[in-house]
Amino acid sequence: MKAEGSATARGAVAGFLENPVIGMAPWIIFSLVVGPGRFEIAVVLALATTIVLVAAGRIINRGSSWKLLEIADLVFFTILAVVGILASDDTRRWLETYAGEVSNIALFVIAFGSMALRMPFTLQYARERVDPAYWDKPAFLRTNYLITGAWGLAFLVAAVAGAYGDLVLHNPNNIWTGWIIQILAIVAAVRFTAWYPDVARARALREAGRPGPEPPRLAGMFVPLAGLLVPIGIAVLIFDGNMWWLGVALIVGGGMLTKRLTAPH
Repeated sequence: MKAEGSATARGAVAGFLENPVIGMAPWIIFSLVVGPGRFEIAVVLALATTIVLVAAGRIINRGSSWKLLEIADLVFFTILAVVGILASDDTRRWLETYAGEVSNIALFVIAFGSMALRMPFTLQYARERVDPAYWDKPAFLRTNYLITGAWGLAFLVAAVAGAYGDLVLHNPNNIWTGWIIQILAIVAAVRFTAWYPDVARARALREAGRPGPEPPRLAGMFVPLAGLLVPIGIAVLIFDGNMWWLGVALIVGGGMLTKRLTAPH
């Protein structure tokens, strides 16, 4: 009984580590934490997260191969840590302002670069969770191209938002460009990563003439985003009192939209 429980726990941890969202955790942490006065802590958190995840992956999944994203994590954040240690004060101030955009653009390049090389980075994670018989199936490959593309676009949106806050508004801590837009983009990518594979599986079963569940409704994709409107509205009320009316509208609209999307049809 104890051995079975241990095996179950080990399997759960292994499944957790095989999720591509986990591989992107260091980038998400870094892009959301970095800012004036926070470069060092952002690098430390991102690099520490990378080391823990890579070590756990080698220990828990002993047969697991190195993944493009893991290598990129280690190289990128190690370089940033070294540069941060050796950099002059002016360089460090530049990094505090623009390193978030640099990391977002780097992951955008990794995502679309891996697709150009016909090896979308989510494919390496997906192959560890799917029977090899499906690895070359068009639906399986298409799903990974779409998910990888969704992450690339999410980080491109985050980069553009951050750049607008830094270069146009001259305010790296702007609540909209530094936090809200970037968080919404990442949550959308996380949700698409969870939602679309179920859609693809249901469609594949139907095309093969086999019984299966109905494809998830498109509304299900947007429920978490609608739910986020409420805490965003609260944040606007707290941190941007001049736009209190928008905060109220987001809270009311988020509640109504969530109810509408989750209503049975």
